[in-house]
Amino acid sequence: MNEKELIKIFYEDIITNNKQDEIGNYVADDSIVRIGNQVYPMGVQGMQEHLKATKLAYPDYSMKIIRQFQEGNTVISEFIMTGTHAGEFLEITPTNKVITISGVDIDTVVDGKIAEHGGAVNTFDALLSEEANEQQRRI
Repeated sequence: MNEKELIKIFYEDIITNNKQDEIGNYVADDSIVRIGNQVYPMGVQGMQEHLKATKLAYPDYSMKIIRQFQEGNTVISEFIMTGTHAGEFLEITPTNKVITISGVDIDTVVDGKIAEHGGAVNTFDALLSEEANEQQRRI
């Protein structure tokens, strides 16, 4: 499978379906997260912890890749995440509303696994009302 396919399967299946035991098949043990100029170790354990925290905030969330662009072994994926805000998120009290969050992930694949991850998420979407999210979905 090519890099774009690997990333799409990782987000739409492994992450969406909370397949914790399969994360190591997609994420390198020594992988990193890049936030601006800062680099942080992530590894399989870090990705598992991130997924657990996200599932606590949005237990039914799912991710859908909208489009992808690839240069070399780096894949940029625009995505939409939808889920019920049932747990605290960024110190925001749960609303129990279904929300839609858009974002972009930037992943570099080395030897068939994600070696570097970064991107941006539109956290303002989490603050919008359910009505506003419904209008956004219709666009």
